[in-house]
Amino acid sequence: MDNIVVFDTSQGTQNLGDYIIMDSINREMDFLFKYNFVTRYSTHTPIARSYQNLHEGMIIRVLNKAKYKFIGGTNIFKNTLFNINPDWNINIFNIKFYKNSISIGCGSALNAPKMNLYTKYIYQKILNPNIIHSTRDERTKNMLEDLGFKAINTGCPTLWGLTKEHCKKISTEKSDTVVFTLTDYSKKNDNDQKLIDILVKNYKKVYFWVQGAEDFGYYKTFNNTEKIEIVYPNLKDYADILDTGVDYVGTRLHAGVFAMQHYCRSIIIAIDERARDMDKTYNLQCIDRENIENELEKRINSKFETNITIDINKIKEWKNQFIN
Repeated sequence: MDNIVVFDTSQGTQNLGDYIIMDSINREMDFLFKYNFVTRYSTHTPIARSYQNLHEGMIIRVLNKAKYKFIGGTNIFKNTLFNINPDWNINIFNIKFYKNSISIGCGSALNAPKMNLYTKYIYQKILNPNIIHSTRDERTKNMLEDLGFKAINTGCPTLWGLTKEHCKKISTEKSDTVVFTLTDYSKKNDNDQKLIDILVKNYKKVYFWVQGAEDFGYYKTFNNTEKIEIVYPNLKDYADILDTGVDYVGTRLHAGVFAMQHYCRSIIIAIDERARDMDKTYNLQCIDRENIENELEKRINSKFETNITIDINKIKEWKNQFIN
């Protein structure tokens, strides 16, 4: 039995999308995790304080003897680490904790025009040079290859179960009920009000799921919400609504993917590079938020198939590295 470390993006987060990602990772990596001892550390909070680096305590021993260290998805890579990045607390003083880390479907955020030398140095020190890394999209794959690592664009692990057989079970026709999301950190009041108005007009029943900690506060700034019901911020309540056969429409990417996992017809509204990058390769059929007024109502009332174009062979190739 080996020791495995997972740098878990769902601990210390205020975004339940991170739970959706880690839920999929745990399910997809069960072939490895269930046979070994897994220790989890949050990416959002420091692993150890500076004084704990002075002697070899339990944390150092666990990290040093781990056969594999996995980073669990999300928008983890950055073009610059000079800024404070709460999703992964890495810096030049704690890189020894993360040595030989392996990416599982990780993506990247364009927080600077290009990667600086400091950031390149840190990634080159912490990523495993002997393992092929799994990335969420082609742009992140190219980023890791430019740093000198091998990478495969497997897509986000949340997509890995959306096979052709799975997608065939997703309805092609409109439901009379919809659940939607908003995104507190990307506010576009005019477009998001149009989203709400279109949903209220076209569905008999409308639910709003609170994925992020500030989403509900943002939701309360809108009009035409009197008949909308709130779904509380946990995955069980959200899954229970999805299992009734609703449509999903919204700006939260992983809420839409989670809906597809539950066989719901989904329309993801793209608001940033994450959805747009994944859409290019995996056919999420997103609508850009700027096009809500012209495209959303037509899409809602049309008949369309869900056809996520994952490459099973790439996923198998990446997983086979860890099969003994």
